[in-house]
Formats: sequence, structure tokens, C-alpha cells
Amino acid sequence: MTFPNPPTNQTPSTEIVFFDLETTVPNRTRQKFVVLEFGAIVVCPRKLVELESYCTLIRPRDLSAVALRSSRCDGITREGVKDAPFFEDVAEKIFGILNGRIWAGHNIRRFDCVRIKEAFEEIGKPAPVPVGMIDSLGVLTEKFGRRAGNMKMATLATYFGLGQQKHRSLDDVRMNLEVLKHCATVLFLVLTVTFKAINSRIKSPRLAEWNLAAKLSHGHNEKQKYLDDGKSDESIV
Repeated sequence: MTFPNPPTNQTPSTEIVFFDLETTVPNRTRQKFVVLEFGAIVVCPRKLVELESYCTLIRPRDLSAVALRSSRCDGITREGVKDAPFFEDVAEKIFGILNGRIWAGHNIRRFDCVRIKEAFEEIGKPAPVPVGMIDSLGVLTEKFGRRAGNMKMATLATYFGLGQQKHRSLDDVRMNLEVLKHCATVLFLVLTVTFKAINSRIKSPRLAEWNLAAKLSHGHNEKQKYLDDGKSDESIV
């Protein structure tokens, strides 16, 4: 199994890949996160439409790390992953989707990127490398603020009426894209309204200045006209 890097003379892809991992939650000190599901969509950056998707459950080497039952109605259980492929069986596919593209996701910088790197290290293979990164948690924290209450994906989705977060990889990345679209629309409208309000406040005194300047200029031109006609200054004062 090989994992070729893009040729050095190749222009990096501008396609964006939104991806998400579902993992176990460590309950003991030094216990690692175990990847249970990978989901991704490849998105056209100009139209923000989905071009490709991929999702797979992943069986861990130690099945006991997976809960017998999930607290979520459609969560991942031991029964659900027992017949799934091991990570090394799908690693080449995941590498091909991620490598050389712009990575996007919610809190991927601190969580998903780290887990992907760990998973590839465990099988002794080079990890995929992005050409750019869009972490919607950081972007929305800075630009959108806490309009929805907090920056959790579930909260943002509820705020925009997008339904409940399912905590399944493919569903979550599609929700992530929709949340970003809605946030961008709100920010665009707010910026437009703010710009118009500021512009109107700036424009009014400037219009007064321009009108005064025009009147003075008009008066000067009338005076010059009289002088050009051979009349003295006093004749028009």
C-alpha cells in the first residue's frame, strides 16, 4: 500500500475537504482516542457544492474500547463496528481524499488533525498534508461571535433551524458546511447594513460641504464673468 505525495511541480488543489472523525472517549488516564468513523465531503470553493463524499466505520484492534450501547439513538456501538474494516484497510482512501487539499471542519485543528496523524503513525504510514486549513470553530468565534449562545456545532445548527446534530461523521460535515453558509450570510447582511449606515452618516456632512463649495464656486464664476465684461469689482458688490 503506497501513499504518493503530489508532484512538487503540481499546482496545489483549491478544493476544500470537510471531514470529521467519531472516536471513543477515553475514561482512564493515558488512554488514547480510537477512531471509529471517518466522513468527508469534497467541496467546490467557488460554488460551495458537494463534489464527492466518503464515509466508513472503522474497527479498532481492541473491540472492548467501544461501548456496547451508545447514549445517542444513532450512535456507534461495538456491534456496529465489529465487521467494519481496520484503519489500515481504508487508510489509502482517506489519504487520497485529504492529501493536498484545503482541510475544513469544526475544531479540526486541535482534535481531528491530531487524531488523523496519530492513526497514520500507528500503522507506520505518512499522514496526509493539507495545503490550507479552515477551522470553523476559530473562524466563527472571531467573526460570528456568540450570537447563538456558544460555538458548539449543535448550538449553531439549532440557532439556524438545521436540526439536531447526529454526531455521525458524514451528517456532521454536511451540517458544518450549512452552518458556515448561514453564518456567512448573516455576516454579509450585517456588514452591508452597517456599511450603508456609516456611509449615510459620512455622506451628509460631505454633501453639505460640496454644496457650499459649489455655491462659492458659482459665486466666484459670476464675479469673474462681470470682470470679464469690463465691470469693476464695485459694480457687483
